[in-house]
Amino acid sequence: MSHYHFPTQFRALYDYALALYRAGRRGAEGYFDADQTAWLAANGLTAQHLYDYAEDDAGGGEPGFGHALAIETIRRDYFLNVQGGRGTGVVADPATWPDKAAAVDGLVWLPRILPKARAKLRGELPATMMYGCGGDRRFFKENDILPAEFLALVWRAGADDAAIISWVKRRKAGR
Repeated sequence: MSHYHFPTQFRALYDYALALYRAGRRGAEGYFDADQTAWLAANGLTAQHLYDYAEDDAGGGEPGFGHALAIETIRRDYFLNVQGGRGTGVVADPATWPDKAAAVDGLVWLPRILPKARAKLRGELPATMMYGCGGDRRFFKENDILPAEFLALVWRAGADDAAIISWVKRRKAGR
Protein backbone atom coordinates (compact mmCIF):
# COMPACT_ATOMS: atom_id res chain seq x y z
CA MET A 1 0.00 0.00 0.00
CA SER A 2 1.32 3.41 -0.93
CA HIS A 3 0.31 6.06 1.57
CA TYR A 4 1.64 8.90 -0.57
CA HIS A 5 -0.45 7.85 -3.55
CA PHE A 6 -3.72 7.42 -1.63
CA PRO A 7 -5.37 10.48 -3.26
CA THR A 8 -4.42 9.31 -6.76
CA GLN A 9 -5.60 5.76 -6.18
CA PHE A 10 -8.78 6.97 -4.50
CA ARG A 11 -9.44 9.28 -7.46
CA ALA A 12 -9.07 6.41 -9.91
CA LEU A 13 -11.58 4.27 -8.01
CA TYR A 14 -13.93 7.22 -7.49
CA ASP A 15 -13.94 7.97 -11.24
CA TYR A 16 -14.34 4.27 -12.04
CA ALA A 17 -17.37 3.96 -9.72
CA LEU A 18 -18.88 7.14 -11.17
CA ALA A 19 -18.45 5.82 -14.72
CA LEU A 20 -20.09 2.50 -13.78
CA TYR A 21 -22.98 4.28 -12.11
CA ARG A 22 -23.50 6.59 -15.09
CA ALA A 23 -23.45 3.52 -17.35
CA GLY A 24 -26.41 2.12 -15.41
CA ARG A 25 -24.68 -0.32 -13.04
CA ARG A 26 -26.54 -0.36 -9.72
CA GLY A 27 -25.47 -1.89 -6.43
CA ALA A 28 -21.98 -1.77 -4.95
CA GLU A 29 -21.49 -5.53 -5.24
CA GLY A 30 -19.20 -6.39 -8.10
CA TYR A 31 -18.04 -2.82 -8.74
CA PHE A 32 -14.43 -3.62 -7.92
CA ASP A 33 -12.13 -6.56 -8.53
CA ALA A 34 -10.26 -8.41 -5.77
CA ASP A 35 -7.19 -6.11 -5.87
CA GLN A 36 -9.33 -2.96 -5.77
CA THR A 37 -11.45 -4.38 -2.96
CA ALA A 38 -8.32 -5.29 -1.00
CA TRP A 39 -6.96 -1.76 -1.48
CA LEU A 40 -10.22 -0.28 -0.22
CA ALA A 41 -10.20 -2.58 2.83
CA ALA A 42 -6.54 -1.78 3.59
CA ASN A 43 -7.55 1.88 3.74
CA GLY A 44 -10.67 1.38 5.88
CA LEU A 45 -13.08 1.80 2.96
CA THR A 46 -15.70 -0.32 1.24
CA ALA A 47 -17.17 -0.49 -2.22
CA GLN A 48 -20.37 0.91 -0.70
CA HIS A 49 -18.58 4.16 0.18
CA LEU A 50 -17.55 4.71 -3.42
CA TYR A 51 -20.94 3.62 -4.71
CA ASP A 52 -22.71 6.14 -2.47
CA TYR A 53 -20.48 8.96 -3.67
CA ALA A 54 -21.01 7.94 -7.30
CA GLU A 55 -24.79 7.73 -6.86
CA ASP A 56 -25.05 11.19 -5.28
CA ASP A 57 -22.49 12.75 -7.63
CA ALA A 58 -24.28 11.40 -10.71
CA GLY A 59 -27.65 12.46 -9.33
CA GLY A 60 -26.79 16.01 -8.33
CA GLY A 61 -23.06 16.69 -8.43
CA GLU A 62 -22.63 16.43 -4.68
CA PRO A 63 -20.81 15.82 -2.49
CA GLY A 64 -18.19 15.60 -5.24
CA PHE A 65 -14.67 14.23 -5.32
CA GLY A 66 -13.13 16.94 -3.13
CA HIS A 67 -15.45 16.28 -0.21
CA ALA A 68 -15.23 12.51 -0.70
CA LEU A 69 -11.44 12.60 -0.60
CA ALA A 70 -11.38 14.83 2.47
CA ILE A 71 -13.90 12.65 4.33
CA GLU A 72 -12.19 9.40 3.46
CA THR A 73 -8.76 10.79 4.34
CA ILE A 74 -10.02 11.47 7.89
CA ARG A 75 -11.63 8.01 8.04
CA ARG A 76 -8.42 6.42 6.72
CA ASP A 77 -6.29 8.26 9.27
CA TYR A 78 -8.55 7.06 12.10
CA PHE A 79 -8.59 3.51 10.72
CA LEU A 80 -4.82 3.27 10.40
CA ASN A 81 -3.71 5.22 13.46
CA VAL A 82 -6.45 4.64 16.04
CA GLN A 83 -7.83 1.28 14.96
CA GLY A 84 -4.47 -0.14 13.90
CA GLY A 85 -5.83 -1.03 10.47
CA ARG A 86 -8.58 -3.24 11.91
CA GLY A 87 -12.31 -2.69 11.84
CA THR A 88 -14.48 -3.11 14.90
CA GLY A 89 -16.81 -5.70 13.39
CA VAL A 90 -19.73 -3.61 14.66
CA VAL A 91 -22.50 -2.26 12.44
CA ALA A 92 -24.38 0.73 13.84
CA ASP A 93 -28.15 0.60 14.11
CA PRO A 94 -29.65 3.84 12.76
CA ALA A 95 -32.95 2.97 14.43
CA THR A 96 -31.27 3.87 17.73
CA TRP A 97 -30.25 7.32 16.50
CA PRO A 98 -32.32 10.45 17.15
CA ASP A 99 -35.03 11.32 14.65
CA LYS A 100 -34.08 13.36 11.59
CA ALA A 101 -36.10 16.31 12.91
CA ALA A 102 -34.44 16.25 16.35
CA ALA A 103 -32.63 19.44 17.38
CA VAL A 104 -30.36 20.62 20.14
CA ASP A 105 -30.02 24.34 20.88
CA GLY A 106 -31.95 25.02 17.67
CA LEU A 107 -29.58 22.93 15.55
CA VAL A 108 -31.75 20.51 13.58
CA TRP A 109 -30.02 17.27 12.53
CA LEU A 110 -27.12 17.67 14.97
CA PRO A 111 -28.43 15.01 17.40
CA ARG A 112 -28.70 12.57 14.48
CA ILE A 113 -25.40 13.34 12.80
CA LEU A 114 -23.39 12.87 16.00
CA PRO A 115 -23.82 9.07 16.20
CA LYS A 116 -23.66 8.88 12.42
CA ALA A 117 -20.30 10.68 12.31
CA ARG A 118 -18.96 8.47 15.10
CA ALA A 119 -20.07 5.38 13.17
CA LYS A 120 -18.42 6.73 10.01
CA LEU A 121 -15.20 7.41 11.86
CA ARG A 122 -15.09 3.86 13.24
CA GLY A 123 -16.20 2.27 9.94
CA GLU A 124 -19.47 1.07 11.45
CA LEU A 125 -22.05 2.63 9.10
CA PRO A 126 -24.45 0.09 7.62
CA ALA A 127 -24.61 -0.07 3.83
CA THR A 128 -27.95 1.75 3.99
CA MET A 129 -26.39 4.90 5.46
CA MET A 130 -24.03 7.46 3.95
CA TYR A 131 -22.04 10.10 5.79
CA GLY A 132 -22.46 13.13 3.55
CA CYS A 133 -25.97 12.26 2.32
CA GLY A 134 -28.44 14.96 1.35
CA GLY A 135 -29.62 15.53 4.93
CA ASP A 136 -26.03 15.78 6.16
CA ARG A 137 -25.16 18.19 3.36
CA ARG A 138 -28.12 20.40 4.25
CA PHE A 139 -26.87 20.51 7.88
CA PHE A 140 -23.32 21.28 6.78
CA LYS A 141 -24.43 24.05 4.41
CA GLU A 142 -26.78 25.65 6.96
CA ASN A 143 -23.98 25.75 9.51
CA ASP A 144 -21.06 26.48 7.12
CA ILE A 145 -19.14 23.31 7.99
CA LEU A 146 -16.98 21.12 5.79
CA PRO A 147 -18.08 17.48 6.17
CA ALA A 148 -14.49 16.33 6.79
CA GLU A 149 -13.98 19.15 9.28
CA PHE A 150 -16.98 17.90 11.26
CA LEU A 151 -15.67 14.34 11.18
CA ALA A 152 -12.31 15.55 12.54
CA LEU A 153 -14.13 17.57 15.21
CA VAL A 154 -16.04 14.48 16.32
CA TRP A 155 -12.76 12.56 16.50
CA ARG A 156 -11.11 15.27 18.63
CA ALA A 157 -14.10 15.75 20.92
CA GLY A 158 -14.70 12.06 21.54
CA ALA A 159 -17.84 11.68 23.65
CA ASP A 160 -17.99 15.39 24.56
CA ASP A 161 -21.23 16.35 22.81
CA ALA A 162 -21.27 19.72 24.59
CA ALA A 163 -17.96 20.69 22.97
CA ILE A 164 -19.29 19.74 19.54
CA ILE A 165 -22.55 21.62 20.07
CA SER A 166 -20.66 24.70 21.23
CA TRP A 167 -18.33 24.55 18.23
CA VAL A 168 -21.24 24.21 15.77
CA LYS A 169 -23.07 27.14 17.39
CA ARG A 170 -19.96 29.33 17.09
CA ARG A 171 -19.49 28.30 13.46
CA LYS A 172 -23.14 29.00 12.66
CA ALA A 173 -22.80 32.43 14.26
CA GLY A 174 -19.85 33.14 11.98
CA ARG A 175 -17.16 33.18 14.63
